[in-house]
Amino acid sequence: MANPRLRLQLPWRNFSRRDWAIAAFGFTVFIFFLSLISDSRTSTKTNAPLDFVDLTLLRNAEDQGAVCLDGSAPGYHFRSGFGSGSHNWVLHIEGGGWCNTVSSCLFRKTTALGSSNYMERQVRFSGILSHDSSQNPDFFGWNKVKVRYCDGASFAGNSQQNETQLFFRGQRIWKAVMDELLSIGLSNAKQVLLSGCSAGGLATLIHCDDFQAILPKDATVKCLADAGFFLDEKDATGNRRMQSFYRDVVHLQGVADSLDRDCVERMGPSQCFFPQEFIKNIKTPVFLVNPAYDFWQIQHVLVPPESDPSGIWAKCRLSIQKCTPGQIEILHGFRHSLLKTLSEFQPSKDGGMFINSCFSHCQTEITETWHSPNSPRINDKTIAESVGDWYFNRKSVKQIDCPYPCNPSCYNMDFTRR
Repeated sequence: MANPRLRLQLPWRNFSRRDWAIAAFGFTVFIFFLSLISDSRTSTKTNAPLDFVDLTLLRNAEDQGAVCLDGSAPGYHFRSGFGSGSHNWVLHIEGGGWCNTVSSCLFRKTTALGSSNYMERQVRFSGILSHDSSQNPDFFGWNKVKVRYCDGASFAGNSQQNETQLFFRGQRIWKAVMDELLSIGLSNAKQVLLSGCSAGGLATLIHCDDFQAILPKDATVKCLADAGFFLDEKDATGNRRMQSFYRDVVHLQGVADSLDRDCVERMGPSQCFFPQEFIKNIKTPVFLVNPAYDFWQIQHVLVPPESDPSGIWAKCRLSIQKCTPGQIEILHGFRHSLLKTLSEFQPSKDGGMFINSCFSHCQTEITETWHSPNSPRINDKTIAESVGDWYFNRKSVKQIDCPYPCNPSCYNMDFTRR
């Protein structure tokens, strides 16, 4: 059942073409509005200054060539841990799509997803970044970092467009930010969780093993990808638009050297931007949080606007409650493709998953969906409880929900006009 609190009026509901940079900006707006809803409904410290964390711009970024699309310094938000969590760390990588053409990257550099000049100077830490034990029971006292995303290729590119002054330096940003965090205490970490949302979830998977390699050998290091498992699926007209899109991102931004080498040798770099092609090669323990009816993938992978010129899917794309029985069957097919793709990962002894049947996208950043009295549950466990059980080896966690609409605890986004 769709929650009426989540019927948002967002500026990106009526795309006439697939403009991925604008889609990414719209997703940022979605996260912002949802965080406001979460704060107003679940926090007992609504305007507490400690909920806001200042932006830190990377030192000597230009000297290292570690710059955003427009050449500005990248940034992160850091909050110190306390008590028993003072030597433990959660790093969370921001999401926000990708840019695959010069024109879309030029647009992107005029937003917070391409330039630190447009980033908020403070952000609210909630969900997995919360310091409130009632909202984040296992990780509340840990050091927290939110890494801002301003390169447009999941922190994996390394090239430059001289004629347009576009800097594709995601890989350099990744290394420079990690070096700075190591210098302020990450090098002494005992327990670490690298996480990320959407394009940040993809970045988490790409960098997971490299991240473990820079940390102390006796540290417990694990990775959590939230809504970052993007499928290589045909759209409603039989075209693989996501495959074509990723090919453009990889070639434009020089991503190949950041990708899994075995995969690249076997399939070529653009295919290895899809997690399904390299996740089996990740040695570090990984947990996947993914809605089986991920609205971003439904709107941009399964039924992008170009595949529906007559508008048959217009309402369904914006609200799963508006889908016809035939459309629901197609969405069930998308869920089946996800579960089939994950079948190789599922037996992994060290891996975990929480695959619910919600019409949602990122679910770890917001208290409302991470851990609250009304959060989505599978087998009476919230996402936070499931991640905690997996991280601390309390039990094996392979939570897979029944098909929509079986789970009444879901927050199903509704983007239609009211």
